Amino acid sequence: MSDLSAFPITRRWPAKHPDRLQLYSLPTPNGVKVSIMLEETGLPYEVHLVDFNKDDQKTPEFLSLNPNGKIPAIIDPDGPGGKPLGLFESGAILQYLGEKTGKLLPADAARRYQTIQWVHFQIGGIGPMFGQVGYFHKFAGKEIADKRPLERYVTESKRLLDVMESRLGGRQWIMDDDYTIADISMLGWVRNLIGFYGARELVAFDGFGNVSAWLDRGLARPAVKRGLEIPKRS
Repeated sequence: MSDLSAFPITRRWPAKHPDRLQLYSLPTPNGVKVSIMLEETGLPYEVHLVDFNKDDQKTPEFLSLNPNGKIPAIIDPDGPGGKPLGLFESGAILQYLGEKTGKLLPADAARRYQTIQWVHFQIGGIGPMFGQVGYFHKFAGKEIADKRPLERYVTESKRLLDVMESRLGGRQWIMDDDYTIADISMLGWVRNLIGFYGARELVAFDGFGNVSAWLDRGLARPAVKRGLEIPKRS
């Protein structure tokens, strides 16, 4: 039986199955990256809802695992050397799980780094820019009279979609025929942009045929369908 008592977060979210990977998350574009990855790999895990409506992410217990106060975060009871490992940042978790399982991250060194570069592309570009479109188009930012911020983020989001469009020309996935963590990192964000954020027309999404077809392929995967709903909101 694994002992996770050294992690204060387990006092607020007790582990019923301490021998399984512990996931602390919410079904946001960043959160579902890890739940999709876990569903795709079949790695046993236990999920814990971090409820932002209750400010769970600001509690001392959660901050003990992720001092940045963001989801997702994990504890792997069987980390390197068989010792428990806590991790935050979705991109780092995707890479870790890919290396741990030997799945969805190419074994060839060159292709592995090429895959990781696209994950960083998502982290540095797609996530922040699409998120700003959501803020200024749907949330509090839409009340701001000056529309230059919205225009700036819409323009940049279109540029990023065009980068994806070019990359996906003649390819099924970001890494050719290999579905990888690069795709997983982006699926939730593109889905959110045209769905929850309501920005489909704003970014002229229907003009990006390769991206649209890629998104449909990704959303049709059973593990993606499951992962998008994990954890269930309370």
